[in-house]
Amino acid sequence: MNTIWVTNADYARLHLLVLSHRLQFGNGAVEALNHELRRAERVSATDILPDVVTMNSRVRLRDLHSDAQLEITLVYPQYADVKAGKISILAPVATAVLGCRVGDQVTWPLPTGQATYWLEAILYQPEATGDFSN
Repeated sequence: MNTIWVTNADYARLHLLVLSHRLQFGNGAVEALNHELRRAERVSATDILPDVVTMNSRVRLRDLHSDAQLEITLVYPQYADVKAGKISILAPVATAVLGCRVGDQVTWPLPTGQATYWLEAILYQPEATGDFSN
């Protein structure tokens, strides 16, 4: 398993999200995100590399089997809008790509098995543009 990186600010917000969702919905709803946070290396927002997926990043993924592309933006649950490609961090695909780097292979569970994609590009990363307020 590759190392993943999360900014200190993202970690703090996501940790609070995990705690609040556990109280409301139980453990299962956030266990995958909690697992990723536990294994993440934390860094300051100013030190995160521009090829790492952070919250509010827009990424392009490529299916390793069909070559289909998927573009998504990782957002907090209240900002999710599937039609606009804004995917909640609690969705398996978003949890899977958080903290990954361009070139990484990512997998996540589907009802019919498992999806396997390649992280092809980061189209937007807030920290790379100097936006540290997300």
